[in-house]
Amino acid sequence: MITGAHVILFTPEADALRGVFRDALGWTHVDAGEGWLIFALPPAEIAAHPSDGETGHELYFTCDDIEATIDELRAKGLEVRGDPEDRGWGIATTLVLPGDVKVTLYEPRHPLAAR
Repeated sequence: MITGAHVILFTPEADALRGVFRDALGWTHVDAGEGWLIFALPPAEIAAHPSDGETGHELYFTCDDIEATIDELRAKGLEVRGDPEDRGWGIATTLVLPGDVKVTLYEPRHPLAAR
């Protein structure tokens, strides 16, 4: 059966993005050869949401304290775009990674399946 998931972020600044994962976020990794780093993610969850016929996917990073996390990420040179806003299910903002890769950073209010 399925034993894991592999997420790929495409960016013209792949080396810079790998540097963020390695240095700013401190994620453990393996070198798959020639500097091609593959990172272990923190605990992850997947959810299915209804739509009006469109399909798609989004990547969200969770944190326990969004204000402290934003301060720490900015201190490490990362761009956080916009003030955190209450979305009901959590407090969220946009984290901009190298190559203009945007992910949602949020402090969830709902129960977490993975810890």
